[in-house]
Amino acid sequence: MALIRFIKSLFVRHRIFYVIAIIGALYLISNWFHFLFPITNLLCLGLAVIFFIDCLVLFRGSEPIKAQRLLPEKFSNSDLNELSVNIQNKYPFEITVTIIDEIPVQFQKRDFKKTFQIPAKSNQEYVYKLRPVERGEYVFGHLNVYVSSPIGIVKRRYRFEKDQMVKVYPSFIQMKKYSFLALDNRLTLYGMKKIRRIGHTMEFEQIKDYVIGDDVRTINWKATAKRASLMVNQYQDEKAQPIYTIIDASRTMKMPFDGLTLLDYAINSTLAFSNIALKKKDKVGLISFAENIKNHVPASSKKTHLNTILEVLYNTNTKFLDSDFSTLYTQIKRKVTQRSLLLLYTNFEHISSLERQLIYLKALSRKHVLVVIFFQNTELDELLHTKAEDLETVYHKTIAQKTDYDKKVMAKTLAKYGIQTILTKPEDLTVNTINKYLEIKAKGLI
Repeated sequence: MALIRFIKSLFVRHRIFYVIAIIGALYLISNWFHFLFPITNLLCLGLAVIFFIDCLVLFRGSEPIKAQRLLPEKFSNSDLNELSVNIQNKYPFEITVTIIDEIPVQFQKRDFKKTFQIPAKSNQEYVYKLRPVERGEYVFGHLNVYVSSPIGIVKRRYRFEKDQMVKVYPSFIQMKKYSFLALDNRLTLYGMKKIRRIGHTMEFEQIKDYVIGDDVRTINWKATAKRASLMVNQYQDEKAQPIYTIIDASRTMKMPFDGLTLLDYAINSTLAFSNIALKKKDKVGLISFAENIKNHVPASSKKTHLNTILEVLYNTNTKFLDSDFSTLYTQIKRKVTQRSLLLLYTNFEHISSLERQLIYLKALSRKHVLVVIFFQNTELDELLHTKAEDLETVYHKTIAQKTDYDKKVMAKTLAKYGIQTILTKPEDLTVNTINKYLEIKAKGLI
């Protein structure tokens, strides 16, 4: 067994083949120049001795190398996630290390390789990043570490950390980014609009003394008469308003853009938006549907509610079936009894597909504030701006223009029936969704 382990962990470097080729050539030449034969024998013997010494140096001692792959608790989908490999060198000399990490199959990355030197009796850490584009469980294989001595003839392979698993969740990095900016009042840096409030759509908080700068329209004349000094009403933003994000998990949401499906764009946006809404003390709920209702999380403003939403989003997937908006309408009518803000993430590629569902969308908008969010096909942008120089290009460009025009017609059709819309590029989804939420809050529509 020890011999088998030795053979499996022993590898030779490329340079030894060059030396063997040279020795072989010298043996051939020695047929004509006989004085080279003993010299070649010495070279061959010297190579064997060096090979033996290098093996002895590398394979002596117990566990002269220790390596550890340090993974985060979870990965954030569509973001660069940092992980590291820590290597401890117990050899009394500097070694050359080559790391070949067996990356999960979802990345389709088979060329991971990093080579560097580690001084004697020291540690070194190598950091790299991975960007997942699918949610789920990712399993790392062996961490292969190939070590060679300063002699550099052979390499010894060590294997560590087999079958480490990490879960990829919806983009919590994106969620934290927008959460930080919201608290720091710097959302405009990422395209958030400053919405001017129209009228008084806020809840009464208290009566206080007037100070310079207060809105004179809020003066409370009865309190002023009693106190013989100006008193004003103070308001606060309305809180605990129910908001539901509704995710269409049908086949139309499986369309990929920049490696990420529309469903995952919607899921990432839902998580970031829900965090913002909860920080503004609103109640947030979640519904996902396709041919039937997949998940229904009632609206709540509890601090732990975001974790509930995160776990439900993690397990939301599509079975490539068509969506049933009649089932969605029935579910909302039965379960969502209070007037709410409904953010519907879906996608319509043809006007006919919108027309089939319009009756249910109009019915939902009568009782709730409905915002239909669907996507521009950014894959057509290059084609739309390409100069048509042949008949085939003219045909393709015409179809692209028709598709782009249909999307705008859909948005106007929905607006005609009082249904608010967001027609957005996938990468701008989160920003545009939060902007619409802030706009609706400012106008007091719910």
